[in-house]
Amino acid sequence: MYCRDISGQTTFKKMELGSIMNQPKRYLDIVLDIRKMISQENIRPGDKIPSERELAETLKVGRSTIREALRSLELLGLIETRRGEGTFLADHRNHQLVEVLSTFILQDNQSQKDVWETRLIHEIAAIQAICKNDAVCRLPVWESFSQKLDEGEGFLREDLIREMLVLSGNRLSLKIWLLLTQYSGNPYKDRVSEEETSMMKDILDAIRQQNAEKATSGLSFWIDWLQKESKENDNDT
Repeated sequence: MYCRDISGQTTFKKMELGSIMNQPKRYLDIVLDIRKMISQENIRPGDKIPSERELAETLKVGRSTIREALRSLELLGLIETRRGEGTFLADHRNHQLVEVLSTFILQDNQSQKDVWETRLIHEIAAIQAICKNDAVCRLPVWESFSQKLDEGEGFLREDLIREMLVLSGNRLSLKIWLLLTQYSGNPYKDRVSEEETSMMKDILDAIRQQNAEKATSGLSFWIDWLQKESKENDNDT
């Protein structure tokens, strides 16, 4: 808001300027406070969260501020409102944030290339961690994957790669990988084709032998092949 001093010059009222400048920070503080409360009260996906009135009283802010914060979280798909029941914590794996961001971000070839390369970094790191662990390399899961290939049964590409990330023991890396996979439209959603069988077996054999160099080299070769296949399919459509 503007006002004029005795000299006739237009100035901001200090109190109102401070209020305007602090609004974005206060808004983010409220969102973080709500997230902290959800964590402290161990609210799980599907559970009901405190009402707008309860949040306003607990956080000591106006209900309009709480309402705006909740509206933003709902637009991101992090919470959901059910008429007559209340507001519930949504399953973050089903929210639309990734799809919305990818619509705007992945509009050029370089961005898509960056996602592929970043995801590969996590996959290679997972294999390197696995190959350093004797017990993990001896797990029957690798033989099980190979057997499915030998019998022509096959498996989903995602099943193998996700297993690698899980067994690497790095939960943060797994979460990042899952998001990156969604960003790129999940190139691993299909089953392993006949053309990929030998590549998959080479990777699995190298893991059982704890040969990280051979396993990561095989993975990189397979990813290059998969990326070319993906581009050809996009051109066909």
